[in-house]
Amino acid sequence: MESVEACNLFMMCRSLCRQALSEIPEGYHVRTCRRDELELWYAFPYDEGAQEHRAAMARYFDAVYRPYGDAFWRSCLFVCDAQDTPVGTCFAWKAYGCVTTIQWFKVRRDCEGHGLGRGLLSHVMRALNENDFPVFLHTQPGSFRAIKLYTDMGFALLTDPEIGYRPNELEAGLPFLQAHMPPDAYARLRFERAPEAFLQAVRSSRTNEF
Repeated sequence: MESVEACNLFMMCRSLCRQALSEIPEGYHVRTCRRDELELWYAFPYDEGAQEHRAAMARYFDAVYRPYGDAFWRSCLFVCDAQDTPVGTCFAWKAYGCVTTIQWFKVRRDCEGHGLGRGLLSHVMRALNENDFPVFLHTQPGSFRAIKLYTDMGFALLTDPEIGYRPNELEAGLPFLQAHMPPDAYARLRFERAPEAFLQAVRSSRTNEF
């Protein structure tokens, strides 16, 4: 079951559904990640065992973000509580130099259910320009709550068998989504083929940049 929860799914948004947007809840604010918070950011994707993944996160940072100088520090966002403590993260990034992607969307588990995820993703998506679309992201069936949110905002699941050098495991993931999502949310899932220009871009590098 854990392997199904973690299998690869990919989504694309051609145009933003603005009716799904919301504001950051009262008492919270958005700011960029500070340089002395990199270790905190490394740990953010993991509710448990963050230290086990620290080396992999550092390698990813070095491969994907460090070559672009200060761009990561200008892009990476935290949503913070009234004490300025980060409780969620997300940002948009030009993967492969040309593909707009949503990166590392995560709200701390003990802060879920308060509208922070929708508010933060709305903040990121609202800042994009028309020429930034389509927007892409990588997710997993275990993130079925986030998949509902992505769908609300206009994302569709990609059906191509491979995205770059990763298998797209949609066939394995759909039964898990059907079992865990509310029936009406599962029924609203949409499916599309990826644009050829996107597929060429993600095959331009062996590094998975989103």
